[in-house]
Amino acid sequence: MSITYRGERFSKYNKAKRTPKHKTKSHAVLAKEGDKVKLIRFGQQGVSGAGKNPKTAKDKARRKSYYARHNAQGKPTTKLSAKYWSHKVKW
Repeated sequence: MSITYRGERFSKYNKAKRTPKHKTKSHAVLAKEGDKVKLIRFGQQGVSGAGKNPKTAKDKARRKSYYARHNAQGKPTTKLSAKYWSHKVKW
């Protein structure tokens, strides 16, 4: 089963996918919370996050800067935000 939304195919709701042909955003997700559905694009094309367990000092500093910049100490409360998906998928 796949879902087509605005001409783009998704395998299911709330599952992020890479978008290599998009000019600016690296990922897209068809988010669903309750009866609300929203297409969310997030992440800078060509840049990876530091990951959940950064090993090098440089990656640790990148992660720390990301959290400070986006006020991302805790998880966002709604699945309908790019902040939620960026935090979950890339960082």
